[in-house]
Amino acid sequence: MKAIRTRPRYSILSVRGLILIYLLLCILTVLFSRSFFAGTLYDGTVPSRLSLVVFFTIPAVLLVFLGVAAVSLVGDIIARRPGIRFNLRLLGYFIIIVVFTAAPTTMVTGISISQILRFWRSVDTDAAQSAAQALAVENYFFHIEQFDTIIRQTDWDATVLPAHIASVQHFRAQEGGWESYSFAGSEHTMLDIPPSQNEGYVTRELPRDLGLIRYTMLPAGNIIRLISYNLGEDFDLGLAAIETQGERFEVIGNLQDNTQVLTFFYYGVFFFPTLLMTIIIAISFTRRVTNPIMELTEATRRVAEGDFSIQILVRRRDELGLLIRSFNAMVQDLEKSRAALLKAEKISIWQNMAQQLAHEIKNPLTPIKLSAERVLRRWRNDPGQIGEIIDESMLAIIQETEGLSNLLNEFRTLSRPMGSSRSWTKIGESVEEVMGLYRGSYPEVFFNTEHIAGDIIIKIDKNRFSQILSNLFINAIAAMDGNGFIEIRTDVVKKREVQFCRLSIRDTGKGISKEDSAQVFIPYFTTKESGTGLGLPIIERIVSDHGGVIWFNSAQGSGTTFFIDLPVGGDT
Repeated sequence: MKAIRTRPRYSILSVRGLILIYLLLCILTVLFSRSFFAGTLYDGTVPSRLSLVVFFTIPAVLLVFLGVAAVSLVGDIIARRPGIRFNLRLLGYFIIIVVFTAAPTTMVTGISISQILRFWRSVDTDAAQSAAQALAVENYFFHIEQFDTIIRQTDWDATVLPAHIASVQHFRAQEGGWESYSFAGSEHTMLDIPPSQNEGYVTRELPRDLGLIRYTMLPAGNIIRLISYNLGEDFDLGLAAIETQGERFEVIGNLQDNTQVLTFFYYGVFFFPTLLMTIIIAISFTRRVTNPIMELTEATRRVAEGDFSIQILVRRRDELGLLIRSFNAMVQDLEKSRAALLKAEKISIWQNMAQQLAHEIKNPLTPIKLSAERVLRRWRNDPGQIGEIIDESMLAIIQETEGLSNLLNEFRTLSRPMGSSRSWTKIGESVEEVMGLYRGSYPEVFFNTEHIAGDIIIKIDKNRFSQILSNLFINAIAAMDGNGFIEIRTDVVKKREVQFCRLSIRDTGKGISKEDSAQVFIPYFTTKESGTGLGLPIIERIVSDHGGVIWFNSAQGSGTTFFIDLPVGGDT
């Protein structure tokens, strides 16, 4: 029993494996997207080459997978593998679905990016930043003017601090440094040493002077008065916010300049791999779906050719599995029915052959009986004149007896098991040997052997092959009435990974009618007066037992060509 597997011949990974890879791809995409958006949106620059290599590794690997699958698919198309059209059609449906699904998302994304860019370009970030900085500077100088007024109009020896003054601190000079001996106000503004020994505004240092403006006075040579003005913590925080937003505005500008590159990068890293993965899964899925159907088609073709030993291995439990199991059961039933039919057909054939053989034997027995009775009658009535008929009667008996002997030999050849020979025969030598027997006897028949490859070796016994050639040459010569053209040709053909020699013998005879074409291989059917009707059935039996096939093409008035395919051996 021959088994056909239902798994795809070409499969990079199973559908489950591809789905697992797809999930890993989604996880990696999420992880990479965080890094991508965090880095790009904070500095507005294109990722580095190393990042590009890392990010584009995934689509590159998927392209390799897709390339292998595409090459396999093209190979199936070139080889015209059964079912490839259905496979391509199903794959086309998947791709159309993918395109129709991805197209709206791509269009919406493109439109969104375009609108966002248009909105960004409509925002005058430089003007907004300049206005904010101008307001901050104006506010700062307003506090300076107010601080100057307070400094001029305040009696600092009083105990009550004016409004907006955070603290007043006095330092006294001593050996080795300064000592704070008086402080009034918010303690968080206190310093250990004076920030400056010169009278005037102190340069602001953050975070020491957060929310403050400081001014130093020299009431005496060894005394420093430090006055701290309260700007409010929001002032410095606002300045920092303006600077930060200014940097963000610069990032937006960089994003505007690199939008096309970043968009290409976005689609290449996050969208294109998903599309590739979907197509690869579609290819694998269509193979998995169509392969059982293709195997079923192949098995059906073999059954149609007469091979009922086919069984399809199936592990599926779906509707396709049920269909394949039903097919296997049908083939088994057909095998049983065929066996019963062949048995009945063999019985019928042998019955017909027995009737034909009895008829063929009966015909020559009549002249033998008549000749013997004639001799016996003369012997009884006129023994002296028996010599006049003895020679003629004995020749008739001998001739009819030889005919019976030939008939029985051919019947024995047709009926007994032949068995395939293990010997090998050079086809060129055998054709020359058999053809030489007929060239001298039929000088008006021209044999053309220009298209015979002499180095072809076929798997058949030499005597059997000579018997085939002799029968076909005799039939061709008889069809041409001993005058015509016979061409012998050889070719090497390949069927199911096995090489065969195709021998063709063409004559220019009268041809075979359509009515007779269906009966030429039936025993005892003949159109010749002296024929037995066993020559072609014997040839068919010999060819079949040696693993070959025989058929012919013919038309009345155009000649006949017989074709024989026999297994090839050796170097061809």
